[in-house]
Amino acid sequence: MSTAAPPQKAPPPRERTGGRLSNGAFALLLTAPGLALFAAIIFYPLLSALFTGFFRQDLRLAGREFVGLDNFAYWLDGDFLTILAQTLVFTVGATLVPFVIGFALALALNTGLKGSGFLRGLFLFPWVIPGVVVSFLWMWIFNANYGVLNGVLMKAGFIAVPAWLGQPGTAMLAVIVTKTWASFPWMMVMLLAGLQTVPRELHEAASMDGAGSIRRFFAVTWPQVRGVASIVLLLEFIWNFQHFDTIYVLTGGGPAGTTETFATAVYQTAFKGFDIGRATALGGLWMLLLLLLVAVYLRITERKGDA
Repeated sequence: MSTAAPPQKAPPPRERTGGRLSNGAFALLLTAPGLALFAAIIFYPLLSALFTGFFRQDLRLAGREFVGLDNFAYWLDGDFLTILAQTLVFTVGATLVPFVIGFALALALNTGLKGSGFLRGLFLFPWVIPGVVVSFLWMWIFNANYGVLNGVLMKAGFIAVPAWLGQPGTAMLAVIVTKTWASFPWMMVMLLAGLQTVPRELHEAASMDGAGSIRRFFAVTWPQVRGVASIVLLLEFIWNFQHFDTIYVLTGGGPAGTTETFATAVYQTAFKGFDIGRATALGGLWMLLLLLLVAVYLRITERKGDA
């Protein structure tokens, strides 16, 4: 008795490719306009600027001359460390001071304070004002001739002569105060959002164990919001490291260059000194430092995502 051979499986139908694009080609076609736009407005200008750093180029003269690394050496052998130090002073001050103020206000609003909704909206007011407007407002407040702050301090006997923007010892402080007033609200909002995710049961359990408010903060609150706080601090640090408008409007980098940062130095060199080569060289060094900060930010966010 013969046995029938098992039926063979039919081969899977072939995909009809006539006149059709593969998935990869179709995806590339969809992203091509965005990639072209990115290359046109970001990638090409960036490469062109970095390439210009190897030339001596003056906006007032035609042509340019290849000088190799001379433009970079000009900064590294000159004012680079001074500009870096002043940039760090501004960046650290304009990051930590609003962070402390924003965190304190967030803690206060998180306690269910009466009228907290109104206060939250009131504190957000400086954040919604454009940065240039904020800078002009504080420039009038700090003005040596008719500024409110100088007038009050002189009448109270705290100072004898007008200070702030015209004095090297107080100009950077004035810039940091202005930037603090403009940036503490968003820090407050972000930190308040983090505080509201902390389970109240943890605070209640710590209170039952006899922990006071300070101990509860370090044992319960801070470990829960540490990730949010680190992201807020690093983002604000990166933004302040490249900040321009407040410093330029208030002091322009003065007096005597005591508030000059990378942003103002690049602008002054390019558009007042007309030296595009040296300006782009300093911009390239500045970009390398920013890339290091961005790498740290990405590393922290990656760890936070894996946790």
